[in-house]
Amino acid sequence: MKELFLDQLSIVNYRNLTGIDFSLDRNINCFVGNNGVGKTNALDAIYFLAMGKSYSNSITSQNISHHADFSMIEGVFDKSGKSLRIQCHFEREGKKTIKRNRKAYKKIADHVGLIPVVIISPTDRDLISEGSSVRRKFLDRTISQSNKPYLQNLLGYQRTLNQRNALLKHFASSNQFDKDTLSVFNEKLVQFGLPIHQARKEFVEEFQPLFHDRYQFISGETEVVSISYESKLDERSFNDLLEESLQKDRILQYTSIGPHKDDLRFQIGDFPIKKFGSQGQQKTFLISLKLAQFDVIRNQMNVLPILLLDDIFDKLDDRRVMQIINLVNDDSFGQLFITDTNKERTENMIKQTAQSYSMFSL
Repeated sequence: MKELFLDQLSIVNYRNLTGIDFSLDRNINCFVGNNGVGKTNALDAIYFLAMGKSYSNSITSQNISHHADFSMIEGVFDKSGKSLRIQCHFEREGKKTIKRNRKAYKKIADHVGLIPVVIISPTDRDLISEGSSVRRKFLDRTISQSNKPYLQNLLGYQRTLNQRNALLKHFASSNQFDKDTLSVFNEKLVQFGLPIHQARKEFVEEFQPLFHDRYQFISGETEVVSISYESKLDERSFNDLLEESLQKDRILQYTSIGPHKDDLRFQIGDFPIKKFGSQGQQKTFLISLKLAQFDVIRNQMNVLPILLLDDIFDKLDDRRVMQIINLVNDDSFGQLFITDTNKERTENMIKQTAQSYSMFSL
């Protein structure tokens, strides 16, 4: 199994973290302090280095501190003995550059997957409470880290989808319609969409048993939880679906069918966990979801992803937190980052792991 460590982290003007440097432990790192001091932003900066974007805010310019015109994040990683210096520089007007060993990427998408990462955050509750787009993003972020063709198909699909929607709007405003022109975009949607659908199906098949095992371990309960993939493409061919939805799409002026409408169904027993799961069951469900995400990425990439745990101590009882912390004693986990408001509580729990650690007060 390949090893991956973040040894040095430098942050300039990333929200309210300004001109700060960290020399990091290769096992456990804890950012502690009161709410609002930037603990979550420190974890998000690490995520940005790995994925080329923020986990919590997709508008890059909004991650720059209010008083500044730019932000810079730099990390020095060790990946199986090879040094990787990753630099992210972005400006308020929108320009973003990512460099690997001081050489800029031509396409930021080429960086995704180099530094595998998994984050567990309070915002993950949106996976249960919000709409299908949040759950698709979870699928896409996970699969893209280990599957470059999937990411390229995803980018091509979204580009084609935007073009087809623009064409439908043009047809409506001009009171004209050209089915032959539309069919060109239909063909491209099918070309990109079918491998996306297939990759998602295969992912969920591998993911489900890993997720179930993690849930049982953390909860200690015997209740049955499940995840299933819902797609209209399982019922009919994509070509037929596009043809059948043509009149509807013309009225709506956007594409109403395809992988961009797929969803994940989260259940406890035979019922939606959103409606029938207790608060504790939902929290355990979400953390199990992310630990299974870790498992899939580890298995497919043969590398231990960096694991970021944001504010989980306030979300779970001590027994369940210790179940998670104890996982780092297992060789199947690598470098861990934690945030908490209570330094003493964090340190007392970390000491029980017998692992080396560093505490950073913000």
